[in-house]
Amino acid sequence: MLLGETGAAPADKSNIKDGSDASFMADVIEASSVQPVIVDFWATWCGPCKTLGPALEKIVEAAKGAVKLVKIDVDKNPAVAGQLRVQSIPTVYAFVDGQPVDGFQGALPESQLKAFVDKLIGPVGPGEIDEVLALANESLKLGDIGGAAQAFAEGLQIDPGNLKALAGLARCYLAEGDVERAREVVSMAPESAKDPELDSVKAALRLSEEAPSETRALEQRLAANADDHEARLDLAKAYAGQGDFARAADQLLFIIERDREWNDGAARKQLLTVFEAAGAGSDVARQGRRRLSSLLFS
Repeated sequence: MLLGETGAAPADKSNIKDGSDASFMADVIEASSVQPVIVDFWATWCGPCKTLGPALEKIVEAAKGAVKLVKIDVDKNPAVAGQLRVQSIPTVYAFVDGQPVDGFQGALPESQLKAFVDKLIGPVGPGEIDEVLALANESLKLGDIGGAAQAFAEGLQIDPGNLKALAGLARCYLAEGDVERAREVVSMAPESAKDPELDSVKAALRLSEEAPSETRALEQRLAANADDHEARLDLAKAYAGQGDFARAADQLLFIIERDREWNDGAARKQLLTVFEAAGAGSDVARQGRRRLSSLLFS
């Protein structure tokens, strides 16, 4: 390793990068499914930004890869800042699993910045429950529903109130079509509980409850008129209720491409629920958000 003139190793900037409207999906939404991502909205003319930026970079560097920092110049990249309703700078958002989970405005003291990052990172190092949940999620990803359910149940024996284990077990029941048992598992979590995976399963349950039971008539209507958006929306709801989020997303994106404002943006609202139900880190959400972004910003 090369040393600087002071004899110290140069700072590791690999977890800090300049972002843009074009790269926001990859740099923040997708990347935050792997590790937390902090987004710093700033501008060259902003005095407080010049204080906040270096302090935030220092703390992110010290975290040694547990969190990433993406810096976005709002003058050069106004689209994302507008979508997130950034009204003053500096504004900082923290993203986890594709969703903003925390944030603040203005230049904070370094002690408060460190507390902000520490809260985001959480305990360092995997424990027994983390290893069990990792095994469960891998089994679920491979389609081994029985193995995943067994591992999630083991996780609940270790920590009966673990929200991720509850969410995972409920998702296993949903995958097997047992909506009632999935709902029972979700009800074991406190009503005020907030967890991205639990929210995802709740969204999937809502979609299953809203789903039309019959699709043939809807398909016939679309065969007669491809722009029957009401029929296509109902068909998307039916697919989503069956857990076929990819086909549901395709139908909704078709509507948005033809008429993004139809029925007060109903297709886009439904699509966001589908993304949530599929999971922020899923292929359906990643690819669907990319396609949606292309349609909205084209």
